[in-house]
Amino acid sequence: MSKAIRIHAHGEPEELKWEDVDVGDPGPGEVRLRHTAVGLNFIDVYQRTGLYPLGDLPKTLGMEGAGVIEAVGDGVEGFATGDRVGYAMGLGAYSEARLMGTDRLVKIPDGIDDATTAAMMLQGMTARYLLKSSYAVQSGDTILVMAAAGGVGLILTQWAKHLGATVIGCVGSEEKAELAKAHGCDHTILYKTENIAERVRDITDGAGVPVSYDSIGQATVEASLDSLAPCGTFVTFGNASGPITDFNPGVLGLKGSLYLQRPTLATYTRNREVLDECAGDLIDVVSSGAVKITVGQTYPLSETAQAHRDLEARNTTGSTVLMP
Repeated sequence: MSKAIRIHAHGEPEELKWEDVDVGDPGPGEVRLRHTAVGLNFIDVYQRTGLYPLGDLPKTLGMEGAGVIEAVGDGVEGFATGDRVGYAMGLGAYSEARLMGTDRLVKIPDGIDDATTAAMMLQGMTARYLLKSSYAVQSGDTILVMAAAGGVGLILTQWAKHLGATVIGCVGSEEKAELAKAHGCDHTILYKTENIAERVRDITDGAGVPVSYDSIGQATVEASLDSLAPCGTFVTFGNASGPITDFNPGVLGLKGSLYLQRPTLATYTRNREVLDECAGDLIDVVSSGAVKITVGQTYPLSETAQAHRDLEARNTTGSTVLMP
């Protein structure tokens, strides 16, 4: 018998239950994966609370993991027993072992360890599509990154610097400002005590930035929009402060013919071709050392509820990894 974290109702972290589950043998096109590390992400919180509905319960949460293939089912091609793999956007990661199809799996080279893999797949591929697809960052750009000391923020900052950009990062404390600077942030803004848009205008000599990457949501909509240069792009890719509601698209015209995108990793990894391209870029940039994955804290998988509490309270930095 194996263990997993499941929910039987939406709600607070107390709904996360450590339970026995029967994994069984892989069916056609499936593998049985033994997890060695599991990633924690804000999407997990949204699914736990019901902001992102999951359908019938109970469900095993978690969207990202690393592990070793223990068995393969009929018809599996390209993967074998003993392969080290990682994945993102595969519900059911909060488990010691699981069955899954191979459509989300990516082989991981020996130079990248298990904790790094679990910490980088969802957040790292998110950073990749943000920088290369949502808005294609060019050398010489100055960009704005909300939550710059978070898991995506630290990866995004390093990768943007690698591409030749100047990075302005918004953070919640002096400690997080130092962490962001250590990962390449050229300028930091303490969003609790400083006016974000005014500081951005000061830094850019009034020009504003061509893009704001915003995972905060409702609390920073105005700050992001007011920080943009004419025809700039507001990329809202998270809801840490709550979802954006009652948005009037006419505001985009009034503030300078701005662009708005609400992207998802699911879209940018929707088939094997784009998944391999996205994951391949991530593996390359991490293997080269240009981007270092910061695991800020780890928890036993059985203590996932506490990890959720700390994430929601913004008491975490970098990526969080759950250890089976």
